[in-house]
Amino acid sequence: MNRKILIIEDDPINLRFTKYTLEKKGYQVVTAANGLEGLKKVKTEAPDLIIMDIMLPGIDGFEICHRLRAEPQTAQLPILMISGKAQEADKATGLKVGVDVYLTKPVSPSEIVSRVEALLDRKAVAWSIIEAAQQIIAQEKEHGQR
Repeated sequence: MNRKILIIEDDPINLRFTKYTLEKKGYQVVTAANGLEGLKKVKTEAPDLIIMDIMLPGIDGFEICHRLRAEPQTAQLPILMISGKAQEADKATGLKVGVDVYLTKPVSPSEIVSRVEALLDRKAVAWSIIEAAQQIIAQEKEHGQR
């Protein structure tokens, strides 16, 4: 497995809980304690998925998500938001800025793992489709040049 997950969380207890849960399942986990550090680690660590809170020091989770979706390199990166903000308006904002899954705290370890697995599976299927399409385009170009 060894897929890399970036957790952006300023609460040390929630961070340790989520990190432990994912490492126990074989994931490589990288952490950031604030929004700016999280954005930097996205570039330096190239994670397969991001888990983050909304309320972070400096740059909040909504802004991080907005920035990631605006960049071609990170526009398709799966994002799981876990937050104590349970209002419908918060969930709607999260989905509007590009969050793939929005969970409210408290959340069980099994739900975190199942959501991570589903998002990573969906990402793998999407990449398979893209690769197949690229092969078809390359073959059509090759046949068209003959």
